[in-house]
Order: sequence, then structure tokens, then C-alpha cells
Amino acid sequence: MMPEISQRRVKRVLVYRLGSMGDTIVALPSLRLVAQAFPKAQRWMLTNFRVSEKAVPMAQLLENTGLIHGYIQYPLKLSNPCVLAALLRRIRSMRPEIMVYLAEPRGLIQILRDVIFFKLCGIQKLIGVPYMGTLQRPARMANDSYEYVGSRLLRCLQSLGKFNIKDPSAFDLYLTPFEHASAETALKSIGINRSFIAASIGAKVDVKDWGDENWSLLFAKLGRELKGWSLVMVGSADERKRTSQVLRSWPGNSLNLCGQLSVRESAAVLSLAHTYVGHDSGPMHLAAAAGTTCVAIFSSRNMPGEWFPPGDRHTLLYRTVSCMGCRREVCEDLNKRCIQSISVDEVFGHVLRVLNTECPSN
Repeated sequence: MMPEISQRRVKRVLVYRLGSMGDTIVALPSLRLVAQAFPKAQRWMLTNFRVSEKAVPMAQLLENTGLIHGYIQYPLKLSNPCVLAALLRRIRSMRPEIMVYLAEPRGLIQILRDVIFFKLCGIQKLIGVPYMGTLQRPARMANDSYEYVGSRLLRCLQSLGKFNIKDPSAFDLYLTPFEHASAETALKSIGINRSFIAASIGAKVDVKDWGDENWSLLFAKLGRELKGWSLVMVGSADERKRTSQVLRSWPGNSLNLCGQLSVRESAAVLSLAHTYVGHDSGPMHLAAAAGTTCVAIFSSRNMPGEWFPPGDRHTLLYRTVSCMGCRREVCEDLNKRCIQSISVDEVFGHVLRVLNTECPSN
């Protein structure tokens, strides 16, 4: 562990973490550990800004948490020498004493390139760099599952101390009264009470997408069973049209909030839902962080457990197949046999089981 006095004297810390909503949420415990280790330091983050309609900037999600005080944009065309030089100058001007490395591993060569670059930026000490292969990969657990991404990140930061990922505050977004009020207003606009389930059909990559036909069949079946219940959909603006089409199969009251609320207001909506059903996606991680029980439909793109939200209350539908961990974005030759083998009846049954557990009188 770094000497305590050194931590107290640190004035500026730069955290390196790329990604969007899910990548931010799984890193929340690590960001809390950094804040715990350097409570008086200015903590900045080097991250990518919005690159598509589906990508939520980390700044938007972390607003009001107090974990990060400012942001430096990680440029898309970093191979351009002029862009690289501009980033180097920007980081040097900030004069960070410590870099906390939370980037997803891309191999030892890329890691070493990163280290050289940040040293050239004048950063004295780098923490969390996964030089060893065991830090770059999720550990295999006793039950043939694999280590959660957020736990692996904490393992990389063990020199800063320990943080209990099961702590109730680990994923707290500190939603404001205004954000909760915005959620209530959105729900009340069509007379929705609190008897509703939330869902999202979006996915950043095709291999994680269960398909509109499955969603339509599921919503039709759930709607017939859950008379008097409402269905609220969340997601990005570019998913709004597709979501509206799938919502036609729901026979009851529904609300399409795709692109209508901020990500934090969406989290406030999700916190009011009895359960959430969706793909392995940003909204699923957001629902789990908001304290809502999830029924999550996974492809086998990643190893089982890597991106499962922590806790025992969630239902995680995942198929163990020979090609699991493929990291593909598209699966045409095998027709997404992993996620497509998850049936509508299976998801339907799990949603009802969760609802019967959460609210047995319904």
C-alpha cells in the first residue's frame, strides 16, 4: 500500500477509463476506492466522449456523485501524431501526480505503450496497471463462473486498500430530488402507477440482441398475464422507433421513454420498477445500480460472470456453449446460437417468478 502521508499530499489524480454506461457502472466501486484513497485530491478522468447515440458519456452518469471533478477527452484518432501531441500537452498542463489505470486490457504491448505515454506526460506514479496476465483476465471461480469485471478492477487497485463490492453504497448514483421528480412526472404523464415493469431492447453489438420477434412474443404473453400492469421502456433515442414497434404487442398501458430522459432520470424511473428485463446492456447495469431486480438475457460473447451484475437477487440467463468468450460483435455463421437458445417461455417464467417474489399479492 502507498504510504498514508503520500496519499494525503497528492493534489491531482488522473483516472484512465474508456467506455460508456456499463463500463462506468462496473467501475463505480473502483472510483469510490480512489476517492477514499485520495479524498482531498482533484480527481479527473481521461475518457472518450459520446461516439454514438447509444454511448452515454461518463460525465453524465457520474454527475453529482463527487467521484470525479473533471474530464479530459480521449480522442478517437490517437494514431495521428498531432492529436497525440495535443493530448500529451493537455495532460502535462494538468500536472497529475498519479494515474489510476482502469482501462480494459488490450494485451501487454498496448499496456506498455500506455505506460510510456503517461510517463512522457510527466506522471510520477501509475497505479492499477495490469502487467501480469492474472490481472488482465477474470479469475475463474469455483462454480465454473468467472470474476466480475468490477472485482477484477478492484484487484488491480489492491495497493490502495480494500473496498467491499457488496457494500450497499458501492453502486449508489446519488440521484437528486430533481431527478426523482422528473421520473415521477414522466410516469404520471400517462397515469402510470407503481405497478410496472421496465425493459430495454437495445444492445451495442448485434450478438447481444435477442431479436424483435422474441421481444414481441414475450411482451404479448406478459401483457396477457399481468392485467393492470404497465410496461415502461428505456433506451437511447435511436432505439425509440424500434421500441415503439415492439410495444404494439403489449396489450396494456405502456410508455416509451427512449431518448426522452437523461441517463440519471432513467435510473430514477428504473428504481421505481418492480423488475427490469433486458439484454446485457447499459440499461441493465443501470437498473441493477438503481436497486431493481433484473432478468437479464446474455449472449455468450463474454465468459459467464464477467458482466453479471453483483448480488443474488438477479436472474441471469446465459448458455454455456463451446464458443463462449468469443468476443464477437456479429455471429452470422452460428446465428447467435447462444442467446437464441433462450426461449420466450423461459424468460416469461422468470419474470413472473421475480414478480411473485417481489410483490406476491399481484
